[in-house]
Amino acid sequence: MVAEIHQLILRDGVAETKATALNKIERQCIDAASKILADEEQKVGITHAGFAITALPHKAIPDLLWTRQGPNIRLLVESGRGLTGKPVGLPYGAIARLILFYLQSEAVKTRSLEIELGRSMYHWLKAMGIDSGGANYKAVREQSLRLALCRLTFYRSGEGATLISNGSFVRDVLIPDHEDVWQPRLWRDTVKLDEQFYKSLIEHPLPLREAAIREIAHRSMAIDIYIWLAYRLHALAEATPITWKALHAQFGAGFSQVKHFKPKFQEPLRLAMAVYPEAKVVIDEQGLILYPSPAPVPEHRAQGVVRLSRLRR
Repeated sequence: MVAEIHQLILRDGVAETKATALNKIERQCIDAASKILADEEQKVGITHAGFAITALPHKAIPDLLWTRQGPNIRLLVESGRGLTGKPVGLPYGAIARLILFYLQSEAVKTRSLEIELGRSMYHWLKAMGIDSGGANYKAVREQSLRLALCRLTFYRSGEGATLISNGSFVRDVLIPDHEDVWQPRLWRDTVKLDEQFYKSLIEHPLPLREAAIREIAHRSMAIDIYIWLAYRLHALAEATPITWKALHAQFGAGFSQVKHFKPKFQEPLRLAMAVYPEAKVVIDEQGLILYPSPAPVPEHRAQGVVRLSRLRR
């Protein structure tokens, strides 16, 4: 039904289309698709193109090292340590992705390594459905700390050699003197991105629709799939099949077998497609068939954001 949702909404309206929904996920897809179709601002956000190939964990894991393998690239994320030397854990889930998305978008738009974490980030997260109270505040401060302290290693293979790049997301950030008392300084201070990460981001930006991220903000796998589709579809020259085995290898961390992964993948896939009206994707027994599709952000708008950032060099 996903491939038809946008046409049905435009033809019949949201209420009538929702009346035909067979289950909860279809209703969620219709709601998300209608918000995208009604989005007049069409704000552009930016993520590193590398996140279309590799990604952070979806859930908290006990491991202190996270490895993801993509075509010719391998990512290792290592937990950082706090003031006492105790590991703080790996960043994970939707909130970690939203924080990174904000930092990357601001870095490209302002052409600066230093990003304000004050009211700008507070209001942005609130607009994305993450308010500052209770469990959300605790999760934001925890993921902020994990992102600030983790270490990254990229292995890029090619031409008979492997390039190893060490770095992090964040170079400088202020934290309280006591690890167990994370005061609300998150909203007042600035963070300085790692120079190598920033340079790579400027060289490989992937424009996304901010409204799309907002509608799937609480589903980390849907965010990853949306980024992947945004990266792959507009670059295709012909229909391209992707097997369930290949999808499991990229997105199936936490699922030991393809048969367990397959049904869990389809819900976030449908949500990602709902917020990407231009996407042409067919689901079949063998996996997916990806068809050449327009990028989620029109080229002239994407170039406008990148051009603006370049003028600020």
